[in-house]
Amino acid sequence: MLHRPARAVGAAVAAAGVLFAAGLSGSASADTRPPGQSSAPAAPTAAQTLRTADAPAGLLRAMRRDLGLNERQARLRLANEAEAGATAGRLRAALGPRFAGAWVRGAESGTLTVATTDARDAAEIRARGARAVVVRHSLASLDAARARLDRAAAHRAATDTPVRYVDVRSNTLVVQAVRPAAVPPLLAAAGVDRALVRTVKSAERPRPLYDLRGGDAYYIGNSSRCSIGFPVTRGTQQGFASAGHCGRAGSTTTGSNRVAQGTFQASVFPGNDMSWVATNADWTATPNVNGASAQVTGSTQATVGASVCRSGSTTGWHCGTVQQLNTSVTYQEGTVSGVTRTSVCAEPGDSGGSFISGSQAQGVTSGGSGDCTSGGTTFFQPINPILQAYGLTLKTATSGPGDPGDPGDPGDPGGTWSAGTVYQAGDTVTYGGAGYRCLQGHQAQPGWEPPNVPALWQRL
Repeated sequence: MLHRPARAVGAAVAAAGVLFAAGLSGSASADTRPPGQSSAPAAPTAAQTLRTADAPAGLLRAMRRDLGLNERQARLRLANEAEAGATAGRLRAALGPRFAGAWVRGAESGTLTVATTDARDAAEIRARGARAVVVRHSLASLDAARARLDRAAAHRAATDTPVRYVDVRSNTLVVQAVRPAAVPPLLAAAGVDRALVRTVKSAERPRPLYDLRGGDAYYIGNSSRCSIGFPVTRGTQQGFASAGHCGRAGSTTTGSNRVAQGTFQASVFPGNDMSWVATNADWTATPNVNGASAQVTGSTQATVGASVCRSGSTTGWHCGTVQQLNTSVTYQEGTVSGVTRTSVCAEPGDSGGSFISGSQAQGVTSGGSGDCTSGGTTFFQPINPILQAYGLTLKTATSGPGDPGDPGDPGDPGGTWSAGTVYQAGDTVTYGGAGYRCLQGHQAQPGWEPPNVPALWQRL
């Protein structure tokens, strides 16, 4: 474990202005009623649902620095990425097993590409405002092959092939190898066809980034330092999510002020890299990142190619893009699966910290390679699996656009949808007598009832 002295890193942040996306299909539909008839309120756009206007000033500054954007471009990029995620979710539901992935590109993420294994889907993809690409392998088949590699890696030394992911842009399963000669034996052990795999030689040997602070620093057993990822609640109990390699269940923590703070309730590492700490009554969960006004409003998963920013106690705010979802990485301690690979840099002292995209929580820093001088790669453990595994509720700033306390609220209409539940793309629920399919993974919260957020739910 790498021990670092604590040092305060503040981030002055402010809410951005309202912004609508350009170049991508929005969530709201045009009113086609005859003149004189009353029209229903327009459905909120994806950018409004995900509150991209709430992106903190510190995050926007980091996007300008790291992604070479001006402020207008940074704000427009976040709005475009919100719309792209909703469009990709609808197309994934429509294409089913033929879906082969989606990604955004361009300085402002103005172009969404959706891949399919069937050329007959191209017209529907283009009708949604996306670019269509026809490929050979479905995302499900490539993910299944990666899962077989993970199982094989668990029974053999895999530190020479430490990173494995599906690259949707090239429609291949990539194995990043320090020693390429180690790849064929792994493929043979997993029973994976070599034609699916692209080997990338790299000297990177990812390791957990210990002793980190995301929102605030905390100490484990009064010695090592890690980071609060995101404040959470479990019923009336308050606490926070962080990386699993930071501490084991039963380990005690103190805060950045060295005051008694809490106890690890659960921790997994390797396999995953997740944990949560229950705090004592002296601590209060807030939706803030880094103790300032960078507030989280939800946990909708960002699309491949989308911008993502990290806050850590060693290097502060840094941004990059989502490179691959559902990646597997082998550290010296073992393999961690289901992490997200990013181009964001990090250094020892940044582990456990907050990854966010706009105002949406993404995950907690796990590990990586390189540094913030020469650049690097960082992996984060997605937040939604942590919330789901431990029955936690993410602390968010406010209710969503359809807050049940609004005038005219019809009350509980019944159904299987439930606030606090983590939903994955493809899940189905009922609400108010209608069925809905989830378009993007997220934790449901009051105000995000399916009729209110077409960026997240499609009526069946």
